[in-house]
Amino acid sequence: MSDDPEQADPPPTVSRRTLLTTGAVAGVIGAGVGVGGAALLWSQPRGVWYQPDRSGAPPVGGLHLQFGRDAGTEAVVSWHTTDPVRNPRVMLGTPTSGFGSTVAAQTRTYRDAKSNTEVRVNHARLTGLTPDTDYVYAAVHDGTEPALGTLRTAPSGRKPFRFTSFGDQSTPTLSKLTDGKYVNDHIGSPAAGDTTVAIERLAPLFNLVNGDLCYANLAQDRIRTWSDWFANNSRSARYRPWMPAAGNHENELGNGPIGYGAYQTYFSVPDSGASAQLRGLWYSFTAGSVRVISLNNDDVAYQDGGNSYIHGYSGGEQKRWLTGELDAARRDPGIDWVVVCMHQTAISTAKANGADLGIRQEWLPLFDQYQVDLVLCGHEHHYERSHPLRGTLGTDTRTPIPVDTRNDVIDVTRGTVHVVIGGGGTSKPTNGLFFGDLRCQVITGVGELDPATGHKAPIYVMEDAPWSAFRDRENPYGFAAFDVDPGAPGGNTSIKATYYGVNGPYGAVRVLDQFTLTKPRR
Repeated sequence: MSDDPEQADPPPTVSRRTLLTTGAVAGVIGAGVGVGGAALLWSQPRGVWYQPDRSGAPPVGGLHLQFGRDAGTEAVVSWHTTDPVRNPRVMLGTPTSGFGSTVAAQTRTYRDAKSNTEVRVNHARLTGLTPDTDYVYAAVHDGTEPALGTLRTAPSGRKPFRFTSFGDQSTPTLSKLTDGKYVNDHIGSPAAGDTTVAIERLAPLFNLVNGDLCYANLAQDRIRTWSDWFANNSRSARYRPWMPAAGNHENELGNGPIGYGAYQTYFSVPDSGASAQLRGLWYSFTAGSVRVISLNNDDVAYQDGGNSYIHGYSGGEQKRWLTGELDAARRDPGIDWVVVCMHQTAISTAKANGADLGIRQEWLPLFDQYQVDLVLCGHEHHYERSHPLRGTLGTDTRTPIPVDTRNDVIDVTRGTVHVVIGGGGTSKPTNGLFFGDLRCQVITGVGELDPATGHKAPIYVMEDAPWSAFRDRENPYGFAAFDVDPGAPGGNTSIKATYYGVNGPYGAVRVLDQFTLTKPRR
């Protein structure tokens, strides 16, 4: 595979879509659904998500995929409406044989506290799938056209694959009329749509979204904002799972016990065994030899950044779960790589949000103890990565210690690499806010309520940042791709990381940073 995206091989989604228009659609016809859904495969909705068809039933809105805990055998197909629907279901098959089974969807609901509107989200859980296999599916409910998609399951065991990651996206939709002009009321920009196209162009097995998905908590119309986000990203998320982490802007006042009711309803992520009100806020899944762990940092971060201040909301439940997950991963002989996906960060050299001492206190000792390989964050709207880190200096801010300064090939047995990838598309990038020298402002607590922001004012302490390895001052938007190479028995396994800047429409990208993580194969 070429490193130059302009010379890259055609994404595998192209061939799967071609198959959909042949054998798979024949399966749809045979199932008595009709061929109208085939056109939906090529549709690219832009903010308009509700338009009743002739029968009056709402269409399938925001079609998207998630993996189950075993990404080789489990997945979930999800879509939403605000009107009740009958018999929501997914027809499943293969590209060559068409649809051979039907899976009933379960419906979850939440009522948005701001608009008093109820949203219904249908989740069809697919189990017993074959690893490393292409599937086709059609999501449908009575009285509407089917919406088609494809899914490739993860490999079982040590096989190569690619995943991507970014955070802080928002939407490209212009939605609020001000002084005769339409503007975005939740800090989105056209780049939010460009990022989606770029992800689909690289055709990863899955994409990690590192928090602050759509910024609905800032919007006048939360439901519209969520729907616009799904409409934009369904262009990719119906073909490959987009696996989320909850950020501070998923915290919406009045929606659920701690503000995450919308997020918890829209997504059906792997079960972590959490109590009912905490369902879906942290989870893990396994793809090949990689264990991905998704965390919710509002539980431990000091910063007040959502619609309500919920520091410490789990009472230690998330930390106990994380400790068990890390221990289990390191005891599993089939797991070579542990990747953590979360929102707020332990590192940043920009005068923006800064690093958070709460994360350093709660998570970093566990990352050291269990030798986490890679941590992916957002929150800061730029790109920055650290040297491999292990232990802390004797400072009040618990400054992480860089254990190696080589920039191209990194031995992760020596330390954990942190990568901030928060340039997903907002209208407020922070790549222009880097300090001139390597310095970091660390949030150590909060003070009184600041009337200007509506949040408790952060308390900062400054520190030197010898741990910073690379920061992109020039480009506001981008994402990272990670190519997993399992290596050979007795040798090394590696992950080649490439950071791509998103440069305009149609998914145009260019390489801005590359590095390779390596370690002995277990």
